[in-house]
Amino acid sequence: MPNVIDFLERAGQDALLRRASHVEVELALANAQIEPELRSAILDRDISRLEALLGRGQLLCMQFPGKEDEEEGEEDDTEESPSREGEEMALKPRSAAQLR
Repeated sequence: MPNVIDFLERAGQDALLRRASHVEVELALANAQIEPELRSAILDRDISRLEALLGRGQLLCMQFPGKEDEEEGEEDDTEESPSREGEEMALKPRSAAQLR
């Protein structure tokens, strides 16, 4: 598999190889000792078959726009809330000595 990755990397960097004829790419694949199934997928430009042969699954990503009513500067729900310990201390009566 490293040969395939190296070949694809080289093909991406080499403009001549990227624009080479089908026969030239086939010769380059043979010289790189790429397996016949992988050669076929590359020559056919069949990305899904190439990914399957390399053991790669599809990676999907989705982005959703935020709500329109959320504006910058509005209060954020993720702000830190006072700790429970702080709340309990505020509720306990304090003596005059503790207030000093």
